[in-house]
This record gives sequence, C-alpha cells and structure tokens, in this order.
Amino acid sequence: MLEFDDIQHILLTRVPALTGRYEFLSFADAAGARAWLATMADRVPSVADLQDTVDTDKPWVSVAFTWTGLRALGVPDDALASFPEEFRQGMAARAGVLGDTGANHPEYWIDGTAGDELHAIVILFARDAAERDRQVAEHNALIADCPGVTVLSSLDLEALPPLGYAHDHFGYRDRLSQPVIENTGEEPTPGSGAPLKAGEFILGYDDESGPPMEQPQPEVLSRNGTFMAYRRLREHVGLFRDFLAEQAETVEEQELVAAKLMGRWRSGAPLVLAPDADDPELGADMRRNNDFNYKQQDPHGYAVPLGSHIRRMNPRDTGVNIQRRRMIRRGATYGSHLPEGTPDDGADRGIAAFILCASLVRQFEFAQNVWVNDKSFHELGNERDPIIGNQDGTLEYKIPKRPIRKTIKGIPAFTSVVGGAYFFLPGLRALRYLSTLPESEAAA
Repeated sequence: MLEFDDIQHILLTRVPALTGRYEFLSFADAAGARAWLATMADRVPSVADLQDTVDTDKPWVSVAFTWTGLRALGVPDDALASFPEEFRQGMAARAGVLGDTGANHPEYWIDGTAGDELHAIVILFARDAAERDRQVAEHNALIADCPGVTVLSSLDLEALPPLGYAHDHFGYRDRLSQPVIENTGEEPTPGSGAPLKAGEFILGYDDESGPPMEQPQPEVLSRNGTFMAYRRLREHVGLFRDFLAEQAETVEEQELVAAKLMGRWRSGAPLVLAPDADDPELGADMRRNNDFNYKQQDPHGYAVPLGSHIRRMNPRDTGVNIQRRRMIRRGATYGSHLPEGTPDDGADRGIAAFILCASLVRQFEFAQNVWVNDKSFHELGNERDPIIGNQDGTLEYKIPKRPIRKTIKGIPAFTSVVGGAYFFLPGLRALRYLSTLPESEAAA
C-alpha cells in the first residue's frame, strides 16, 4: 500500500491553485539550512493531508533539493554517491543529452538554476494573490532567521485569462493527459491507459519491471521520494501568432494549422476524433477527450501529424515499452496575458513545469532526446517537436494530406528554455531526517 502520509502532496494531488511562487534557494551554512528545513518540514502537507479535501489549514507547499543541495545540507558522501549519475551531474551538465543547445544552452538561462549554487526549491501554490503573498512573507521571515540561507531567484505564477480553464499562453487547453498510479483510488479516463505501478513514479515500490532496484541510500532518505525535472519555457506568443497568419488566410485555417502542430484543437478536442472542425464540448469532456489511439484510427497521421506535439509526447499504441516512459507533470504559467491583436511587447511569459518520475534517464531524458528532439522520430527525417523542440530555423514540419502533403519549411522556435534543474523530492520522513543530520555526520 502507498504511504500517503509520507508522500509530498504535489506528487499525487493537483490543487486548485490560481497563483503561486517558486523560490530557488542557496545554502552557505549547513546548520542554518537544517534549521530552515526543520521548520519547513512541518509546513509541507502530505497526500493524506489533502486526500479527503484540499480545504486544509496547511498551505500548499513542496520542498525539493538538487544534489549539491543535499551535499550542502550535510548528507554523507556514501549516500550522495548512491544517487543516479544524471542527478548528480544536474540538468545543465546534461544539455547535450537534452538538446539544450544554441539559444537554449544553460549559459543563457536567466534564473540562476544552471549553477552549483542552486540547492533547493520551495514551491508555493495558492488560491489567490493574497494567500500567496502571505506565504511568501512567512517564508521570508523564516529565511531571515536562518543563517546562510538565501534566495537566488524567484518566479511568480498566475492563471491566465480569459478562458475558464487551464491553458498556456498559446491558448492550448492544459492538464489533459496524465498517467494513473495503482492503489491511489483514481480511475483512468477512457483512452488514458491502465494504472501503472507506483514505482514508475515513487521510489521504494515495485515498478512495471518488478521490485525496486538500486535506490538511493539510506532507505529513509529515498523511500516515498521522486525526481523532478524543472523546465522554464518562454513562449514567444507574438511569433506564434505571426506564423499562423503566414500559413493561412482565414481564422479557421489558422486554427487548423495550430491544431496540426499540437495534435489537438486549442479547445482540447483531439484531431483523431474531430479532424475537420473544432468541438469545444469534446475538448472539455474528460471522459472523451483522451479516448483514442493511433494504430487503427490514424496510422498515417492524416488527422494528427506523426510529428505533432501530443503524438511525440505520448505515442500511445505506436510507442515501444510506453508504460516505462510515462511521467507526471505539474506546473503553471507565468507572465502577463498578451491579448489577441496586441503586438508582442517582449515580456517574458511562458510555462514553468515539473516532470516527476522515478528515473530521469528512462523517462524524462528519453522523452527529450528521442521524442522531442530526434529529427528521425517516426522516420520523419528533418523534424523536431514543433512546440517545444529545439528549433533553429532549418527544420521542417510535414502535414499529411491527400493528394499532396503540406510541408512547412523553416519552423521557428516558439519556445525557449530559460531555466531548468534536476531536483529530488523527498518524502516527509526524509525531510525530517535531513533536518536532523548529526553534526559529526554532516561534517564527514
């Protein structure tokens, strides 16, 4: 059985937050950092705390650490060495594997997340700005009392107008397809696949291949934890709208091009089920908007192009060993809304998301390297993900169509990576273990 009382809420619970803040921390003093964590550990709600209702007295707080952060807290060398190599290296060092080259290279990241001074993140979600500001003030007061703990950078989050559901700055409906974990009590919606073993996402449990292997040590540190890949993607909204206008004359044709890039209409309706016209009711219906596959319904990509974003990020029945590749996604939008018809103001706006998984290599890095940035995905030859792939203006995008397919050449970069890091999200017992490391052990 899953130990809901020891798992941080963010791993299994999506709270109804409309705003929030990420605070990226650095530790210059181990004792001060452990004092900070001792207080924070009591503020982090578990899944059990929010299982029956999210109307709890506890704020929606989560805490995670980089490998250098665990070292700064005083975790012994043998325990540090037991963590996977990719986590020890950190995201910035894995830029070549992830396709973070050119304009996406970590040297251009803007929030301090590429450096070894990044030690921890505090994720504060809130229902409104007043609650967020209260949490931030409370956290800042705690930091002021903890020597050596400083904020490297922070990012405020806001839900976007004008739609009444979660969506990104490009207007695509969000939060549509997430894996379901066995024994959580959640039932998968039609087309979402069977529930997966908990070990695919939570350390210490059986995964799809069997019992857990090579977990970080000691067990109290790793059990009920997980790894998080943080990605901050700037969305170039004006460029995206200009591109659509260049590809089609009418609004209806532009919307179809936008749908072909994503694989869904911006309402969320999948092209497999609504190939010719948008169907907002379908897009909003969680019992229907994932109920499709590709082998029988769209093998050649006439509805959903083979290189579209959703086909790459979840190949469904056309993928190999797909149950070992699934990931949990959390996050939110940041930056102001750019109204339709308004010239691009150059403001920084986008998505700041977390990808949670038990194996950064097998899940997140595979998806980035093979699904997102492999130009030969589905034998396409010269394409990357049109939404989040590393585009340099030399690649193309093919839209199958009878009698002649459409090929768009020179796809621009609609998104840029401007921040990122690998974090370990411990269980609640592990948070307390880290906050009480003995001085002799911490100094080892």
